[in-house]
Parts: sequence; structure tokens; C-alpha cells
Amino acid sequence: MKHTIQIAFAAVASISIWGSTPAALAADSPDPVALNFHLMHPGGDSAPGDPNAAFYLDGTYHLHYILAHDWIVDGKTKKSFSFVHVTSPDMLHWTWQPTKLQPSFTGHGMFSGTGFLTKEGIPAIIYHGAGSGRNQIVIAKDRQLSAWEKPYPVEARNADGTEAKIHSWDPDCFLIGDIYYAISGGQTQPLLKSKDMKNWTLVGDFLRHDMPDVAIGEDISCANFFKLGDKWMLLCISHVVGCRYYLGDWDAKAEQFVPTKHGRMNWRRDEQSIFGQVPWRVDLFAPESLLTPDGRRVMWAWLACLGSTDGTMDERTIQSLPRELSLPADGILRIKPLRELETLRQDPVILSDVTITPIKDADVLPNVAATGKKIATLDGDAIELRITIAREQAERKVFGFTLFADDKGGGLSILFRPETGTLRVGSAEAPFSIADLPAGEDVELRIFIDKYLVEVFANDRQAMVTQHDAYLGRPDLNAFTLGGPTTIRKVEIWKLNPTNQGYLEAQKNRLWDPETK
Repeated sequence: MKHTIQIAFAAVASISIWGSTPAALAADSPDPVALNFHLMHPGGDSAPGDPNAAFYLDGTYHLHYILAHDWIVDGKTKKSFSFVHVTSPDMLHWTWQPTKLQPSFTGHGMFSGTGFLTKEGIPAIIYHGAGSGRNQIVIAKDRQLSAWEKPYPVEARNADGTEAKIHSWDPDCFLIGDIYYAISGGQTQPLLKSKDMKNWTLVGDFLRHDMPDVAIGEDISCANFFKLGDKWMLLCISHVVGCRYYLGDWDAKAEQFVPTKHGRMNWRRDEQSIFGQVPWRVDLFAPESLLTPDGRRVMWAWLACLGSTDGTMDERTIQSLPRELSLPADGILRIKPLRELETLRQDPVILSDVTITPIKDADVLPNVAATGKKIATLDGDAIELRITIAREQAERKVFGFTLFADDKGGGLSILFRPETGTLRVGSAEAPFSIADLPAGEDVELRIFIDKYLVEVFANDRQAMVTQHDAYLGRPDLNAFTLGGPTTIRKVEIWKLNPTNQGYLEAQKNRLWDPETK
């Protein structure tokens, strides 16, 4: 049966922190900026915010992120950095722990790095010691990560025993067999190896530079190197392009990574320029990942520049939804939302066979909400949508949706363009070709709405994040199409239970507050 249904959820207080905050709502909300199910720092401004040192240990997930704060040295106030520590049973509900990895303990600031297990199964972290001039290693005293040995520097030597001159930056450490390998990031990526994590020898260049997308001198930072399927993956950023990855093989004889494929996970908005004087024009930044006990590779990334058009970094720390990465036999990377998110669902509503008639004027595409068809009213600020469109319906015409639609054509558009093979979310556009999907595979969108934040996953092959800074009073979900009617096979809607109880508690107890001297 063809139909359109309006759905009313119990309203949850919602505001935008990029637009103006209505005074009445600000007064009624105990924390108007708190998100519902994204991991967010509870102490206000907190850049840079890189996620680091992720572990699964004895039934608990651990994650750290960078916090910039004042540090008093010899009576002078400087900026330094600590690793804030959060724990979770499910990667959704987080509890803030006392901050142990901070300058008062290390003697230097904590900059990006990764967590790993030693040969003995002991948690350890390799990171860049801000102000120390070296990458550093710190080893846990317990599996709760409540106490640590004093860190020590990574000092590399050449094969002849002389000191190796390398640039220390954003390191990663991984085991292959009984050998530890360590990468140092930046515009060059030297590879070190060690049997004991104390004596390090310079091997040479980590990357083999014989594919077009791997230029010598290209910035590779926040590196995370691991096995995925039958390939190796380098998950990283460049400071210009943002989050990206390389897939390839490990040449054991040459002790070198040989990339065969390169892809991006980050897409700029129209109003941003990533090639200007200031390169910080990217939203998805500084990835970190871990392996779950059931074998899933899960990553986070810092949402670094949300709301920014001038290249400035967002002063808050907000992490992306956890994303599961996998590499099936077809060699195409899959990116899907963490399956535990499904446990948050409540109040399901299902719409079937919703037919959308075409709009007549292609010129209205930037302003489609007023001419599209209302599918549902989403009265809430923590929602998941799953929209399924039959392949034969989707690939022959332009179609899309508008979130937060109003009667004047405003809202956040999600637009498929089969002729260009792209998916557009707001003003950001990324490659996604419906024609490349296997025969018989329907188009499926999973959309997560968390107040002003929106994350869109398309067929587990593309994922984008954006924000809508003027969504109050705009609860409608509209659909539109060109070139002929489109029948939406199914629209599933769930309200999501919040997971921010730990955030609200941490605002009060401030266990995470580092020392200032």
C-alpha cells in the first residue's frame, strides 16, 4: 500500500551550538551542548582532541584522547597536553577515569600515538612526547590502566650502531612475529625495529613509493597499521586531506609496506578550501582503532572542523560514531556503524512502498524541501533512519532526502547523482556510484541524527558526517526525485536511547582534570 505517515516522538530538548541558542531552551536544558550518543569531552574547549591508545582488556574497552590545558613551568604558564582516559563495556556508554598520563607524571606533553600489547600481553602506548623531541613508550602496571611505568624515549640507531637522525612524530608500534616495528609519522615515515622495545634499529622507509597516490614527502600522521582481511591497512591522516587509508601487502624480506590501493574517508564542504594557506579544512581527523574480542576492527575519528569554514579547528572534542571496518573478498573496504548501536533502538516505525512523484524543475535542487514529499515528522533529537530503495528505482534518476525540512525549502539535503556517481550530504560530496553495486543489491542509507550532528552510511561503502546548525522546529523528513517517480521500498525509524550519562557525571566530578603543575 502506498502511503505517507507522520510520526511523533517524545520531544527531547535540542539546540544548536553553531547557530543562536534560544534563551528559553538554554534555560530549560541542564546541558544544552551535550550530545546524546556521541563521545564528547565534558569540560568544554579541548582541542586538539585526537583519539589515541585504544584497548580491549578483560571485558572493558579503553580509549584516550588528547586534552590541551595550562601547564605551569618555573612560574610560567604554557600549553601542554594530557591523555584523558575513558572506559566502556560496549563502546557507547563511557565513564571518565582519573587522568594518569599527564605532564606531572611524564615530564612532557602527550601527543598522538597508539596502544598495543607487548609479547607478554602487557598494554603499552607509543606516542610523541610534546616538548621532549622524541617519541616515547609507556608501559602499564595493570590491566585497568590505572598506573604506568615511567616513559622512556625511542632512540634509533643505524645498522652500524651510529645514531639515526629521524623526525619524531605521531608514532605507531606493531608486532610481526617476534619483532616490534615502529613507524614515525610526518612527511617522511621511517621504520624502526626492535626485539625488546629498548634497542631500536632504523630499517628505512616504511612505504614503498611506487603508486601514484603515495608521493614522497606526503604528510602521513596519526598512523595506525594493522591486518584487515588478507591485506594490511595503514589508517592515517594528512593535514590537508584528513582521514584516509592505504591497503596493501607487507614485504617481509624488504621489511616494507607495499600499498596497492588508496582511499579517503573525509570529504570537504563546498565552502571549505583544503589547498589554502591554512590546511585545517577537514572534518574527519586523527583516526584510532582497536580489535574487538570477536574480531571486528573498530575505529573512531575526531570531528575536527565541524562548523568551520575558515580553516580553524573546532575547540571541542567530539568523536565520530564507532565504525566497523572490514575487507571482504571483493577488496572494497566496508565502513558500517557499530552494531552495538542497534541496542539503543526503541519505538520502531516502518513505512513501506512510499512513492515519490518527480519535481518538475531541476533548478530547485538546492532548495528541494518545499517541493519534496513529506515522509515523516521526526520529533526528537536522537534518531536512526534506515531507508531502502530498490536498485532499479535508484540508478536511473536523481533522488534524495531532506532532513529538518521546513516549508520554505530549508533543511539538510542528502542527494544521489547517478550521472556523476556521487553522494552529497549537505554541501559535502563524495564518490558513491549506484552503478557499481552488485546486481540485485538495493540502495540502503543508515542515517544517525544526534541533535546537530548527522552521520550517513551508504551501503557500508561510504560514510559522511556533517552538521545542521539551524534545526530547531524543523523535524520533517522529505523525499524528492527527478526523471520519474521513485518508490521507496522501506523507511525504518527508531528513537535512540541516550548514552551520555557518563558525560553528565563527569561534568560534575571532573576526575579527568589534569594537574596544572
